[in-house]
Amino acid sequence: MPRYSVILPAAGSSSRFQGFPDKKPFTDLAGVAIWRRTVDAFACRADVCQMQLVLAESDIPAFRERFSACMDDIEIVTGGASRAESVRNALNSVDPVADYIAVHDAARPLVSSTVINRVFQAAAESGAAIPGLPVNSTVKQTDSTGQIVGTIDRTHLRLAQTPQTFAKRVLTEAYAKAIDRLHEFTDEASVVEASGQPVAITEGSWDNIKITNAGDFRLAEAILSAREH
Repeated sequence: MPRYSVILPAAGSSSRFQGFPDKKPFTDLAGVAIWRRTVDAFACRADVCQMQLVLAESDIPAFRERFSACMDDIEIVTGGASRAESVRNALNSVDPVADYIAVHDAARPLVSSTVINRVFQAAAESGAAIPGLPVNSTVKQTDSTGQIVGTIDRTHLRLAQTPQTFAKRVLTEAYAKAIDRLHEFTDEASVVEASGQPVAITEGSWDNIKITNAGDFRLAEAILSAREH
């Protein structure tokens, strides 16, 4: 059975998550911290051999104090100045027994086993895969003044989700090649794409939302409520 190491970036500033006393990953969602719900989506899987939660260095002492009773199944990694640098730090601590590395936003707590299964299988077959969704709305391109200058064909456009999953060699080699320009990349697939490795895309889920602001949080609450009823 292939083994997967899961990296959960949570070192961001949560600058768009306004109106809450805690940073986004540490906020309770229906009574459970967002980061913990995300971990739980992977914790029950026999094919997951490691989970690393990447935190800002300044958050780690308070995190350990608050969550000490529920962090036995995770490893804490100190984040970097950008998402890509945070992931690079976690790559340095990947379990040697792992065959694949999955990077999943800690702020996507509603990811389903179906989405995970699909992308894990696709990565095992192709070496690199991410979940994604078709773009349903019309996409407009604007200029610097906010005026529309064109309409973009959405036929082949996809909204990238996580977990983005790669053969360990594929991801580590891609990061090594991009070491001097990691700040240019916003997700792991773009780093791998830049290395020349093709990346497959599997079907994501509209429930697999990334909580960024208060509206996303309320939507996540509604999804959880609907699942429970």
